[in-house]
Amino acid sequence: MRFGFRELIFLVVLLAVPVASWWYVFKPRNTEIAQARMEIEIKQVKLDKLREVAKRIDDIGLAIEQGREAVELIEAKLPNRDQVEDILANVWELAKRNHLNLKSVKSEKPVLATLYMEQPLRVSMTGRFDGFYQFLLEMENLSRITRVPRMKLERIMETGGLNDGELDTGLMRADFTLSIYFEQPADNEGLERPS
Repeated sequence: MRFGFRELIFLVVLLAVPVASWWYVFKPRNTEIAQARMEIEIKQVKLDKLREVAKRIDDIGLAIEQGREAVELIEAKLPNRDQVEDILANVWELAKRNHLNLKSVKSEKPVLATLYMEQPLRVSMTGRFDGFYQFLLEMENLSRITRVPRMKLERIMETGGLNDGELDTGLMRADFTLSIYFEQPADNEGLERPS
């Protein structure tokens, strides 16, 4: 067999067909396939996350229901404005039961918060420390929400303990702010926002 120019061109064309098909057909297809695989992996990750979330939907519903119950419980502990005086009566009854003497009670302006109101009262009382401690413990167990954000305790030294002429070291004076929380009224007149 003779190998001439014609055969050389045929051989070049024969070799050029697979190279051209790889360059123009297979290489772009391989790039598209690689991109498609990456997109499939990304979508598979999203589907896996969606399956996880779908499994937790029942848990989320239960958590929402528990949250609603907790909100209802807290709202039940928030009296309306008219019931604040009843809470005050309960607090003063606790003070009386623990042998504490109220020296002064000054009501400050109610403070407007997001969904509730706070009525701060500046209270000054004297008595035995043990009684004051018991008063605080009993106030903690009230069914309504209260707090004491500021408190100053001072020991009072008086004579006339068990034996005349002895110092009674169990007496104290308490100056504190008692905050009572209640439901926000419909009209917010005369109320100030917290700073």
